[in-house]
Amino acid sequence: MNIETALKEAMTIDGALGIALVDWESGMSLGTLGGGKYLDLEVAAAGNTEVVRAKMRTLASLRINDTIEDILITLTKQYHLIRPLKNSGGEQGLFLYLALDRAKSNLALARLNLKRIEAELTV
Repeated sequence: MNIETALKEAMTIDGALGIALVDWESGMSLGTLGGGKYLDLEVAAAGNTEVVRAKMRTLASLRINDTIEDILITLTKQYHLIRPLKNSGGEQGLFLYLALDRAKSNLALARLNLKRIEAELTV
C-alpha cells in the first residue's frame, strides 16, 4: 500500500487523532493525516524524531543488538505510539507516529493495526 492509503488506514483505528510518516534523519514528515488545532503533526513529527534518535543512541551506547518495535508515550488523555519502520534491507529510517484518544482507543489493537500497516506499506 502507498503512503496515502496507509495514513487513511491508520486513521480508521479506534480513537485515532492523527498519523504521520516521518523521516527520522531529517525530522520531516512524508505525509500526515488528522491532527488539528490541538495536535500539530509537523511539530509532533519533529519532536518525536528527537525521541527516536535518543533511543537509537542509547541502544548503540548500551551495545544492545536489537531493534525498537515501538515507543509508547502515555498522557492522561492520549497515547502517542511511535513505530520505527524497516526497509527491505532491514534498516530503519522512517517511523509511523500515531496519536490516539485514550478514552476511545484500545492500545493493543492499535499496536496490532499499526504493525499490519507497516507490513503492507511501500515507500
